[in-house]
Amino acid sequence: MSRRWSPALLCAALLAAATAAHAAGEDNAPAAKPRSMQEILDASQPSDWRTPDNKNLLYLDLDSGRVLIELAPAFAPAHVGNIRALAKNGYWNGMSINRSQDNFVVQWGDPAQDEKDRKPLGRGTKPKLPAEFARKAKGLAFDRLSDVDGWAPEVGFSTGFPAGRDPGADAAWMAHCYGAVGAGRDVAADSSNGTELYVVIGQSPRQLDRNITVVGRVLQGMELLSVLPRGTGPLGFYEQPAQRTPIKSIRLASEVPKKERVGIEVLRTDTPLFTELVEARRNRRDEWYKHMAGHIDLCNVPLPTRAPPPKPVVEKAKPKPKAKAKPKAKATRGGAARATTTSR
Repeated sequence: MSRRWSPALLCAALLAAATAAHAAGEDNAPAAKPRSMQEILDASQPSDWRTPDNKNLLYLDLDSGRVLIELAPAFAPAHVGNIRALAKNGYWNGMSINRSQDNFVVQWGDPAQDEKDRKPLGRGTKPKLPAEFARKAKGLAFDRLSDVDGWAPEVGFSTGFPAGRDPGADAAWMAHCYGAVGAGRDVAADSSNGTELYVVIGQSPRQLDRNITVVGRVLQGMELLSVLPRGTGPLGFYEQPAQRTPIKSIRLASEVPKKERVGIEVLRTDTPLFTELVEARRNRRDEWYKHMAGHIDLCNVPLPTRAPPPKPVVEKAKPKPKAKAKPKAKATRGGAARATTTSR
């Protein structure tokens, strides 16, 4: 006996078949190609960027150019306060970079060995500060990476800086990544006061984490520091004064006239766009790569900067044309009015 299909059942069957075919087509469709880092940055919006506070921005001026350093008061408030005061006093002006150790750091400060020969710190400074190797993690914004780290239970970014975190110990600290700026010290933990500063110019020496106070990081100008001639003395110190690199000045951006300031924006680390950027670097899907790592090291995550885009030009509204004077009415002999003008 033949089976008859009702119109309703037939429509339902056809619809189901069409839906299945459409789903199969979607499954077979090529996946959208992930965006490259440059494509991600090109698609960024103004809200994806932040402008550093001029009170936390140092200008290190050399004969070869300017280095921009962002200070981190959230991690080292006492040291940052001292560094601000030192900069306002012109403490480093006329000093020099005295050390350049290959694959490690460059360092500057007062080269005088004897205390009596050292330059006075000046007004508003403190000769002794507490060690600020770490701070409490509670209440600190932290954009965590999912990747395992060998130096900290958790790693990520906080207030724009690479950082480690130990929730069990309620501790967070800045990481010694390339470009990190730290306060040199002696053997005693509290022997740094911000007068001797260094910048990491080599492979990230993460063993220094929680052993030295990190005060910030270089935003711009690393190429001016990384190419300095290496010192031939112990630990890369220069043996002759003539080998040192003179420092023209170190100033806070807030103390520099506006026309001399450098406009700079830093990519925020608390946005979906930054998460996409990290994944684009964790698993490189461009044609050259044949194997995806599935991992990224904290210090290999790029933190892009840019000059502020030009503000759109707003055209002023054009003034409305003045209304033409209405023609005066002139009476004719017959009493009717006709149009006339006041000009010849």
